[in-house]
Amino acid sequence: MLTFHAPEHAGHAPAHEFFRGEKVPCFETPARVAFVCAELTARGHALRAPDADSRALLAEVHTPRYLAFLEGAWDQWLALDPGNAARQPFPSVWPIRTLRSDVEPANFTARLGLYSMDNGCPLAAGTWRAAKAGADAALSAARAVDAGAPAAFCATRPPGHHAGPDFMGGYCFLNNAAVAAQALRNQGAARVAVLDVDYHHGNGTQAIFYARPDVLVTSLHADPRLEYPFYLGHADETGEGPGQGCNLNLPLAPGSSAEVWFEALEAACAKVQEHRAEALVVSLGLDTFAGDPLTTFALASEDFRRLGARLRRLGLPAVFILEGGYAAAELGINAVNVLDGFEGA
Repeated sequence: MLTFHAPEHAGHAPAHEFFRGEKVPCFETPARVAFVCAELTARGHALRAPDADSRALLAEVHTPRYLAFLEGAWDQWLALDPGNAARQPFPSVWPIRTLRSDVEPANFTARLGLYSMDNGCPLAAGTWRAAKAGADAALSAARAVDAGAPAAFCATRPPGHHAGPDFMGGYCFLNNAAVAAQALRNQGAARVAVLDVDYHHGNGTQAIFYARPDVLVTSLHADPRLEYPFYLGHADETGEGPGQGCNLNLPLAPGSSAEVWFEALEAACAKVQEHRAEALVVSLGLDTFAGDPLTTFALASEDFRRLGARLRRLGLPAVFILEGGYAAAELGINAVNVLDGFEGA
């Protein structure tokens, strides 16, 4: 499969994060994509660099204020103290209910909280370049599909589906799936479907397209009453205004079996067909794997080949965007199984 890979991802390498209140080494690391690229190469999938600049398109997906902050965040952090080069910034206050978010604070930590939904997006010196290169790859993949490629894959990180119009969260800074979907719309697809198969609900993607009838967002994920992102992803969220009926959430109980998961996938595929989508964007989270350290679903590596084969039967040109998956050593096998299943290999 045509695959876009941006080496800049390695510059986003924060040392630690906070997980359940504990300071721990990051789960979302450069090694994840290294394993994917090794498996892609071993199975004969060529890697190419992104050939598009997503800057203008990003302004259609994210707010200018958020993009400006994100691009300059590391420099702002260093301006406070050159010694911050050896420290990671984390937010400590957020503008929740009754607090104002329309006024951007002068304080850096307060600005970081303004644009964060959690403290799960540790910044590093190369974060903006890595995230921007991932968005460039998403746009490149969408253009390749529009030019006639049956499918394209973005072997990039950091992931993107938790990033909303004006906030980061859950390791995600720029929403690559939304970039690909918007690019496909701009290129002439009347209707696009985003199918999110990550263990965690793609709250950012839902937020970006929730009031739009042209982009269907459907997601199968762990019940948000029990799992991250907690505050979005429920079955009664079906869209609003012109987008009513164009959002489908299929929350599943933690620990769900592969059989239950594939039943939900059938419902998602039926919704894509009902939408009469002309192109498909897959938020390819692979943390549904039974060996993932952060999740509880029970898919085996061969189940991902089955996933790819099922998506091929939709008969749509497809852009696959790498999202979650933290069993790093198995991530490459699982990702390429999806692609080979899609291609019938």
